[in-house]
Amino acid sequence: MTANRDIKIIEAILFASNEPVEENILIEKISDKKKLNTYLSEIKDYFSSRGINLIKVGKKWSFRTSSEISDNLTIFKKQKRRLSRAAQETLAIITYMQPITRSEIENIRGVQMGRGSIDHLLEIGWIKPNGRRSIPGKPTLWSTTDIFLEHFGIEDITSLPSKEELKASGFLEKRSALATISDLAQNTELLSDENDQNNEETLDDFLPPN
Repeated sequence: MTANRDIKIIEAILFASNEPVEENILIEKISDKKKLNTYLSEIKDYFSSRGINLIKVGKKWSFRTSSEISDNLTIFKKQKRRLSRAAQETLAIITYMQPITRSEIENIRGVQMGRGSIDHLLEIGWIKPNGRRSIPGKPTLWSTTDIFLEHFGIEDITSLPSKEELKASGFLEKRSALATISDLAQNTELLSDENDQNNEETLDDFLPPN
């Protein structure tokens, strides 16, 4: 009886929330706190073949429209955001090497960058400050956010393909690794600057070594 009530509480919280709910909030509301993962698995299995699915992003949970019918329910115009190639490279480096400082990003790219790339990614909500490096000047460390994971449908950073997997799939040719990740997003289009289109270095140049 307690299990059934706890599951109902979890479902009600998730249905009522307009954003993903952290696990610690769910734990506070149920009686048998040790069975949270069991309850979530049961709910996820129950809704796996229905119109909405239970999705985990980081340590947060939310109900989302099933991908099978999402196209039938689209009623809003798709939003396009412009990301320069510098911003794309910066995002890729942060994603694979976080936490990382701005100067370290510049060393990997081999060029200095203005604040535009960091500011744009920060404004979108895909990166965040994550402490400071214990060196003179104590520069800010940057990491990706749960919003980044949620937007691209990634459970956690370890779910991203490794460098070897990208190589094997041919995604390191002509900077298409970021484009591959962007294909997961339905509401955002990543576009390169026109001035950068003639430069065809590979993304392998700035991905971290194995």
